[in-house]
Amino acid sequence: MSESTDPNRTVLLRRGEVHSPADPFATAMVVERGQVAWVGSEGAADAFADGVDEVVDLDGALVTPAFTDAHVHTTATGLALTGLDLSDAPTLGAALGLVRDFARSRPGDTVLLGHGWDAARWPERRAPRRDELDEATGGRPLYLSRIDVHSAVATTALLDLVPGVRHADGFHDAGPLLGDAHHAVRAAAFDAVTPAQRTAAQRAALAHAASVGIGSVHECGGPHISSEDDFTALLALAAEGDGPRVVGYWAEQNVDRARELGAAGAAGDLFVDGSIGSHTACLHHDYADAAHTGTAHLDAAAVAAHVVACTEAGLQAGFHAIGDAAVTAVADGVRAAAEKTGLARVRAARHRVEHAEMLTARTVADFAELGLTASVQPAFDALWGGPDGMYAERLGAERAARLNPFAALLRAGVPLAFGSDSPVTPFDPWGAVRAAAFHRTPEHRVSVRAAFTAHTRGGWRAVGRDDAGVLVPGAPADYAVWRTGDLVVQAPDDRVARWSTDPRSGTPGLPVLAPGAELPVCLRTVVGGRTVFVRPGE
Repeated sequence: MSESTDPNRTVLLRRGEVHSPADPFATAMVVERGQVAWVGSEGAADAFADGVDEVVDLDGALVTPAFTDAHVHTTATGLALTGLDLSDAPTLGAALGLVRDFARSRPGDTVLLGHGWDAARWPERRAPRRDELDEATGGRPLYLSRIDVHSAVATTALLDLVPGVRHADGFHDAGPLLGDAHHAVRAAAFDAVTPAQRTAAQRAALAHAASVGIGSVHECGGPHISSEDDFTALLALAAEGDGPRVVGYWAEQNVDRARELGAAGAAGDLFVDGSIGSHTACLHHDYADAAHTGTAHLDAAAVAAHVVACTEAGLQAGFHAIGDAAVTAVADGVRAAAEKTGLARVRAARHRVEHAEMLTARTVADFAELGLTASVQPAFDALWGGPDGMYAERLGAERAARLNPFAALLRAGVPLAFGSDSPVTPFDPWGAVRAAAFHRTPEHRVSVRAAFTAHTRGGWRAVGRDDAGVLVPGAPADYAVWRTGDLVVQAPDDRVARWSTDPRSGTPGLPVLAPGAELPVCLRTVVGGRTVFVRPGE
């Protein structure tokens, strides 16, 4: 299989399976000047063969729209890919050993950076202590974020570089850093990353995204997450056109500044609360394993003011809200904004809520009425859900079973956009589709087809584009080519169990994604007609 990287060439792909609502039996596709020009059958493709610049023999491969990852932290993802990753460390002792080895291997780093520890999965059930990290690093500065990136541990040497941090909110001498203390230490750690290191990390993250069939990412930046230089450098890098598209969101209440930075919205991780794993998600009732309700950063009045400002400026607003109290504050705030600006204007703006894990029947209905997009991460349930998971430990089994109600959101008509929150969970779009279809709480499961749509077309709709994320004539030629097994059609009245290979269904097939089944392998990713990834040997 070969294919040009020139987006202006006309290319015919044939002898495959093309996932297109325009023709559920399509086996061929023509791409012209960065757009899908035609989809159809193999026999009809003969009429195009002499008028194209290139013919690609798919050899039975599946062609789908490229995935969109609707929540990404690109530089942090790249640093995790190229640096210290503790997500697979099975014990605290193993994690400390990895820290020790990493420090020895990077003698020239001003600050050592690592990510991914999760004490809830370790038998020791505790975070690394500062004295243990001081010993493992030989007294060097180290920043080590928890898997949810809402808390971190650091060495004494790094704390000494941050004046006043020991008196900041969220500083704990014997435990992980939270809140303002965490933000200050994280800023100091990432300030030590040179522009060259940052570019290398961004390239690594985007290249990895392309390698798993992702054609677009939504970057969630902000002053408490990265930096303005990081954000604008990423947008400039993406504009070169050598990788996935990047839509940038800047999480600041200064709407004018978000616009100046080139953001699509003053949105993304504009924190209303924190995370469940770090006990900082804001709840209506106490945590099951801690006598408090978490942390609130914005109330309904602040949400309303921001939504009004964004709506009047023609920008998307968006908020990070995980706990039920935080999600309620967002819904109440957006409703108050709609009373001021008019419901139609608020709905047309397609404001977003990131994560939105703890929803009630009332807030689901509010999301639908207010036109809010739920930007959600199915991998969270796969990683932390179930009766024995972290959610149940933090919230109790009854509350945990109500988290991430994807089916209820879809039934209410709430638009879904799937993402990874990488580096919190890795780029793995087919894994996310499977996680949504096989949710640990059965009543929250959605069909594979609905999950696939949320991870392709849903991401485009979340940025206001209804003409993309699907392979039909006139749509952007953003697609991926996959090596996969049999394609099946899910029965329309059954979310998971009943499948059919009968072509008379008139519905495009998708790969078998049942637990244990091998996931598709990406052979090629194309963005706007330009090839951005080719698997070696293809």
